Amino acid sequence: MLRLDLKAHHKIAIAYFFLAALLGIFLRLFYVTPVPGNYKYILHTHSHIALLGWVYLALTGIIYRLFFHKTELSRKYIYIFLATNISLLGMLFSFPFQGYAVISIIFSTLFLICSYFYAGFVLRNIPKKHSTTKSFKLIKAALWYMVISSIGPWALGGIMSTLGNTSIWYKLAVYFYLHFQYNAWFLVALLGILFYLFQKLNIDFGRKKFKRFFLLLNSGVILSFFLSTYWTNPPLIFYLMGGLGVILLLIAFYQFFAFILRNRNLLKTGLSSFSYRLLMISGILLVGKILMQSLSAIPFFADLAFNNLDFVIGYLHWVFLGFVSLALFAFLNWFKLIRIPKNAFYLYLSGFLISEALIFYKGLVLWLGLPFFGNYFFLLVLVSALMPIAVGWILGVNLLKRPPQE
Repeated sequence: MLRLDLKAHHKIAIAYFFLAALLGIFLRLFYVTPVPGNYKYILHTHSHIALLGWVYLALTGIIYRLFFHKTELSRKYIYIFLATNISLLGMLFSFPFQGYAVISIIFSTLFLICSYFYAGFVLRNIPKKHSTTKSFKLIKAALWYMVISSIGPWALGGIMSTLGNTSIWYKLAVYFYLHFQYNAWFLVALLGILFYLFQKLNIDFGRKKFKRFFLLLNSGVILSFFLSTYWTNPPLIFYLMGGLGVILLLIAFYQFFAFILRNRNLLKTGLSSFSYRLLMISGILLVGKILMQSLSAIPFFADLAFNNLDFVIGYLHWVFLGFVSLALFAFLNWFKLIRIPKNAFYLYLSGFLISEALIFYKGLVLWLGLPFFGNYFFLLVLVSALMPIAVGWILGVNLLKRPPQE
């Protein structure tokens, strides 16, 4: 009989993170030394395995742990999980050699279909005791955002065959997908998991306050997509909607962080010191994300980001490698699904912070004409290598079942 092992599930997610991190180093080597391979193809592989292998599998596994781990639904979920991994392996072994072509598109499409089955599985089978909780309301919204984000990839085929990949609609479809992944599915799902933690620790957000927060958050998430259209010089209404989205998000997160600060002592006592520290660092990075996103509501900074790829890469890595990955580490550690050795975490954090500083430094150099030091790309490779080393360390500790270093 098939049985679900959530620890094995998340070891696989960490393995994908390790592979994505290695591919990231490989990409940075292109600027240092001649490297066999196609940069664009490797980039596609890196991004797909990072977002869909690591973050997607980690999030979906935690959501299963929250609501279904004591139910008799593991067989159904395992079939979805196996099909998802087939699609991920298909992308891993096709993108590096052909980029977007027949085989990789087939496996990418299979992944989208698997994600629909997963969303349907959760929404149809949610136990009644969870269906009205604050955490599930956020998770449900996040799953719908995940489904909505897939409109972007579906649209790309038609856009490429009619308007080509130089059309503004091609970029808008990509930005639509990325917005509803990074700023909706990932963000809202992580908040849902956090509210589950609040529930377990008997920290009450309040029904009316949550209703207001939920409305502000989701309105802000939807309207802030229009920030991604500023580079097209759209009609004034688009600027107004994007700006309103930012204002709504700022109000929502002001309320959210005020609640966190009022209840930090309850969080400290309810969590291990290490899990609490992980969540607090992730929260600080979330504040940084919100501030950077808010700056993009100002047309000057929106144009600056669009014309300066380093700022975009820095922001995306800040969200993915920083806020999202650290929050996942915290939750995996709290649920005892993955052991996060302290030293490995601090090695990862060091690599992340220094590499982010270097990426934003290059963006500032190009913007302000500052001096650019030699061996920059070589140093960036060395610093960035700390992250796959740290993730490999975490993976090794969990595969070898060593005791947690807490």
